[in-house]
Amino acid sequence: MAAEPPGEAPSSAGHVLALTAIAMLAFAANSLLCRLALGQGLIDAASFATVRVVAGAVMLALILLPRWRARGRCAPDWRAAVMLFLYMAGFSFAYATLSAGTGALILFSAVQLTMFVVALRGGEHFPMLSWLGLAIAVAGLLYLVSPGLTAPDPLGAALMTVAGIAWGVYSLQGRAAADPLESTANNFICAVPMVIAVSLFFINEFRVSAAGLALAVTSGAVTSGLGYVAWYAALRRLPRTRAATVQLSVPVIAAVGGVALLAEPITVRLLIASTATLGGVWIVLAQRSSAAPQAA
Repeated sequence: MAAEPPGEAPSSAGHVLALTAIAMLAFAANSLLCRLALGQGLIDAASFATVRVVAGAVMLALILLPRWRARGRCAPDWRAAVMLFLYMAGFSFAYATLSAGTGALILFSAVQLTMFVVALRGGEHFPMLSWLGLAIAVAGLLYLVSPGLTAPDPLGAALMTVAGIAWGVYSLQGRAAADPLESTANNFICAVPMVIAVSLFFINEFRVSAAGLALAVTSGAVTSGLGYVAWYAALRRLPRTRAATVQLSVPVIAAVGGVALLAEPITVRLLIASTATLGGVWIVLAQRSSAAPQAA
């Protein structure tokens, strides 16, 4: 999520803004598509994950096929592929019970907190205000998942947390990739046998309708495959901290979309948790952004 691929930058600020907006809408749409498919019983979770990964692999392979024919493929990174698989599987199974907004908030929070922990372990200095922001973010997340009448399903929350941690680790691994887009395509391809194995394990729960299949293909080929292409293009001109900050919009877009398209309620618990968690993360990112010139 925060890797910056090489290549020529987009030609204008408006181009960057458009690509960023497309990418954020695509990321939020993944939550809406998955929740719509699973919430209405149009497809089972394992099949959704499998179709999504296969469709994403096909789309990215088609985009990169001319390059691969010209100079061959780079070697796959199986550790990154495992992280992508854990994200895809956890995401799909979590949305069997979570609302779109709640799931996106847990996912996003887990991603960012994973990155912050890695930064701390790597020796990055966090000022006192950053620690306060972290405490607020963690408190908001804990409040969201704490027991109560409007608390999210514990298993769904746990699975989405695993998905977020995996995506955070996957994003950090992507920083070392010479070409994140090609690396992502390879990782999707390598993850295909893993999700197929999960589908075989849950074969007794197999359920696929035409509508569910269409939603899963859209999630894989369009909002994942093409969404990642737009994101990597935008990242060429986005500073790393700004790239992380703009992702604050994803849980908000998902929550609004859940209300407008899926008739999901916005609870007081979700509003308070979102304000605390996203606000806390914003404080940390703002502090890191202001400290970056001093560290240069």
